[in-house]
Amino acid sequence: MRRRDLLALVGGAAASRATRALAQQGGRLRQIGILMPTAESDPESTDLGAVFRSALQDLGWTGGRNLRFDYRWGGGDARRIQSLASALVAARPDVILAGGAPAVAPLKRATSTIPIVFVSASDPVAQGFVASLAHPGGNITGFTNFAPGMGGAWLGLLHEIAPAVSRVGVLYNPVTAPYNDVFLRALAAAANPLGIGVAPAPVHDDTEIERAAQSFARGGTGGLIVPSDAFTLTHAGAVIAAAARHKLPAVYPFATFAANGGLVAYGVDLPAQMRQAAKYVDRILSGDSPGDLPVLTPTTFRLVVNRKTATALGLTVPPTLLARADEVIE
Repeated sequence: MRRRDLLALVGGAAASRATRALAQQGGRLRQIGILMPTAESDPESTDLGAVFRSALQDLGWTGGRNLRFDYRWGGGDARRIQSLASALVAARPDVILAGGAPAVAPLKRATSTIPIVFVSASDPVAQGFVASLAHPGGNITGFTNFAPGMGGAWLGLLHEIAPAVSRVGVLYNPVTAPYNDVFLRALAAAANPLGIGVAPAPVHDDTEIERAAQSFARGGTGGLIVPSDAFTLTHAGAVIAAAARHKLPAVYPFATFAANGGLVAYGVDLPAQMRQAAKYVDRILSGDSPGDLPVLTPTTFRLVVNRKTATALGLTVPPTLLARADEVIE
């Protein structure tokens, strides 16, 4: 590298640090709005919030000193999330962190000016959140939870651990997961070579979760795939219990499902996304425009296998799957 280029690079980094320092030391307490579509009682969501706050603190932003957090919890209820989005925008925060598409959609309707950073949102271009991944434009950017082939990976895991499964229900709430066609298309493409039938299993409450599990359990060759959805995350206990009750092998999107009795979980490393989101919030508070920050697709994933649940279902986990797992619950 030429000396002139090196000096320019060092000077640019120094200018960036100086801009951040000025933003952090300003007299005004900056406000971060956080809209989570899940319930406040959900331990995974509260843990992720702690990761986000810790990452911001590492960047010089501390609650009560130069930052204030304003949390809103949707509890998996689409109407409540809409109401909370409007109230949060009315509070005029400097930046809003949105936990997934169910939070982004109402926030987008409520404001075109307040910067929004989302995590764990599926197909943000198709949903109209951003113009493109590389150049979002507008006031929204963030991190997706969908990588090409995710649906196929879920189906492959289910086939690997329960090869007798020939009929799979895709469990989701169409109100909180209107983007689920993305996963259904990927699953259908992966299912044909395996000779597996895939069908949507839309649910809106615990009764319908039970009914769907019962339906796919008939014949003894059914299974479930549960894509990312604020509703199923909020109702994880009911989903896991129904799968256990009807002896249904199931694959879930987040590690918390496997930790609480689900068979297999494979999905985005959400703590890593929260740390990335903190960096974007830091940049926006320091003057960057969200429209200039590219939407990033996931690069790190976690595979968790619950061996105890496999035994209860009469399944033997293949050694190759155990060797790939990031965590095995005995």
